[in-house]
Amino acid sequence: MKVYRFSGRKGSTPFYFFCKGVENMTLSEFFKENPNVAVAFSGGVDSAYLLYAAMKYAQRVRAYYVKSVFQPQFELDDAKKLADILKADMKIIYADVLSDENIKKNPSDRCYYCKNKIFKSILHNAEKDGFSAVIDGTNASDSSQDRPGMRALTEMKVLSPLRLCGLDKEEIRRLSKEAGLFTHDKPAYACLATRIPTGTIITEEDLKRTEICEEKLFSMGYTDFRIRAMGDCARLQIKECQTEKLIAERKEITELLKPYYKSILLDLEAR
Repeated sequence: MKVYRFSGRKGSTPFYFFCKGVENMTLSEFFKENPNVAVAFSGGVDSAYLLYAAMKYAQRVRAYYVKSVFQPQFELDDAKKLADILKADMKIIYADVLSDENIKKNPSDRCYYCKNKIFKSILHNAEKDGFSAVIDGTNASDSSQDRPGMRALTEMKVLSPLRLCGLDKEEIRRLSKEAGLFTHDKPAYACLATRIPTGTIITEEDLKRTEICEEKLFSMGYTDFRIRAMGDCARLQIKECQTEKLIAERKEITELLKPYYKSILLDLEAR
């Protein structure tokens, strides 16, 4: 795989793009070509392993976590915990995503506008801090067809080493476990905005309500579930293996969530 360098607009931080050959580049080779990297870090499985690899192979690394109302507090806590374990330098950037009407109106391509806002803030900080490449945790399993945010990453020349090196989610979890990362079995967690139906205005109140209620279910032992808003109703999507548990605890769950939603509904199509 050959690596080509270009500077983009005049005076900007240089970026890199790749011409993929027969075989994938390895992460060690990637970081040899890109020794100074700014890691877009969410605390999830993929970006956690990416940060681990960057700390192992790159010369200079800084993790950038963008905090907004779309991320629950536990995601930031996990990011801080992992950065501390890896002894990685982590910078927290605060973004007011709802100040952008294209995001707040929640269109079908909301993710495109959101990624633009988030990564522009990372790119701005990374350039000021002297980093020549910004990288993210997109992996080889991620399809660009159902991820409008990936179009934004391409436009902004953000690099995705895990994808470029052919690492899919299953392999990343395996490698993370071998590396001793506590994130290796962490369930996928989409941002809180995904709980609001497309076309419905996103409010901070609705996001906070979702975060509070999902935290209540987490504390009861439920994992990999979603509480989706349907007006004043909550639609619970849970794994099939936890359905019996939920039915047995339905009264307790109803009491916990009723202060926030008029009705609590169970989606019979398991996650």
